[in-house]
Amino acid sequence: MPAITLATLKTGDIATIVSIHAEEALHQRLLALGFRTERRIELIRKASFGGPLQVRIGTTDILLRRTEAAKIRVRKT
Repeated sequence: MPAITLATLKTGDIATIVSIHAEEALHQRLLALGFRTERRIELIRKASFGGPLQVRIGTTDILLRRTEAAKIRVRKT
């Protein structure tokens, strides 16, 4: 199955992180939050009106802007 971005997932979807294509500062921040290749990620909720996404990595819930989520490539599982 082809890689898509985290921003295109639907609520309840579970995926595996394939790659992160972000500028260095954001990339380092995402790594510190646990966003690493081959990690499982679940989309918990999408806020309306273009608001943030709530994702879960392991037992941690994180809110991401959609522009940040669009830089994370995932593969649905």
